[in-house]
Amino acid sequence: MGAEGGRGTDDEAHAPLRPGRVIDGFTLQEHLHQGGMAHLWRVTHPQHVLPLIMKVPRIKGGEDPATIVGFEVEMMIMPMLAGVHVPRFIAKGDFARQPYIVMELIPGPSLRPRLDDAPLPLAEVVDIGIRVATALHDLHRQHVVHLDVKPSNILFRADRSAVLVDYGLSRHDHLPDLLDEEFTLPIGTGPYMSPEQVQFVRNDPRSDLFALGVMLYHLATGERPFGQPTSVSGLRRRLYTEPVPPSALRPELPPWLQEVILRCLEVDPERRWPSAAQLALALQEPEQIELTARAHKRGTAGRWRTLRRWLASVGNEPRATVSAGEQVARNPIVMAAVDVDNAGEELLEQLRETVRRILSTEPGARLACVSVMRTARIGMDQLVDEQGRSHHVRQLVGLKHWARPISQALQLGQGRLTFHVLEAPDPAAAIIDFAQRTQVDHIVMGARANSALRRYLGSVSSQVVAQSECTVTVVRAPSPQP
Repeated sequence: MGAEGGRGTDDEAHAPLRPGRVIDGFTLQEHLHQGGMAHLWRVTHPQHVLPLIMKVPRIKGGEDPATIVGFEVEMMIMPMLAGVHVPRFIAKGDFARQPYIVMELIPGPSLRPRLDDAPLPLAEVVDIGIRVATALHDLHRQHVVHLDVKPSNILFRADRSAVLVDYGLSRHDHLPDLLDEEFTLPIGTGPYMSPEQVQFVRNDPRSDLFALGVMLYHLATGERPFGQPTSVSGLRRRLYTEPVPPSALRPELPPWLQEVILRCLEVDPERRWPSAAQLALALQEPEQIELTARAHKRGTAGRWRTLRRWLASVGNEPRATVSAGEQVARNPIVMAAVDVDNAGEELLEQLRETVRRILSTEPGARLACVSVMRTARIGMDQLVDEQGRSHHVRQLVGLKHWARPISQALQLGQGRLTFHVLEAPDPAAAIIDFAQRTQVDHIVMGARANSALRRYLGSVSSQVVAQSECTVTVVRAPSPQP
């Protein structure tokens, strides 16, 4: 439904925006905000019970041309998006009469007011990072790079799911990039623009991870890593200058969080996290983050090293990059659900070989090895075996032993291999929840042939296949020869 759903006169189309005015069946109720590019109005419609907001561009004359082009971009992209991490699209009106976009109204303030309280508790910083990275991965899987990730463009639903708004600067893999065609200067919000955006590259989803790194740095330290530049020369400084390590501003910040933030802020996208999903998984499992020299930095590069970096940046052309969809596809998270306690050696070997083959064709994949320690629904669980060994530790050791041949064959570093022992009364539910929470792309699990055990695991595998949102491969051990 949109402008095509009803026609008004030219006088009505140019009437001022005011409460009570009806545009294509939408009644303006309350003016919520006037930004640099658009007005926001709360609206109602007799056919919609969902709270609605109408976005109307400022086009009275003398406005930045990017305002109009950006609104056209948002009108193209919004109908292509779906899911909890974007506002639900309702309708749009064309520029010939009255341009507007009507979408779901997400109640509550944006993340912007929290900047005024920075530095925030580190647990909150990490929680925000997980939720925003999860939302970004969902967006990138829909072939969109946001390119304007900042606190004012992030809201939260009642369940704390992050919602990304304002797609006026975004890039869709399968749509014309009007901003790239029309403008010759970098477009974005100065403090959050990635180095490649400064160099006119707009199709790399890792640009959004750079912006998230800037935001996490600011929320954790109260300072912006690259200030607030207002000129192209000021923006270009991020191509050769290093930010002050966040632990130098906040000594209690742990090395693993500094590793995460500074990896987001690398100049070269290839040195950042390969996907938002892998970044979110790292924030959820900090003890398994591979620490590098980034984690222990306490100062910035010296004068001569900065000069060398500046010389290298002069005339440097950015590398060719892949699209958002391709970058996500090249860096999946593969989950191996391994029953280390009950599966036979033949099944474990078959599962290992299947995972190895999958990873050999996905050089950017991250492998999450998962075992479920079944706990009692009622009563106390036995935490140690008869020899006094921890069941949890024993399963963790078993997982690492199972994965060692894969790691050695494919030379998987710690950054691409993690281990997780889940404790739950329902193994299938635990596997499904882990896969959803960490945005797993492919689950590989076993089904035993032994009839005494198969009925139990078969119900687990069938439940995982039925309820998982990702690809599931069920592996069986070879049948014995007669």
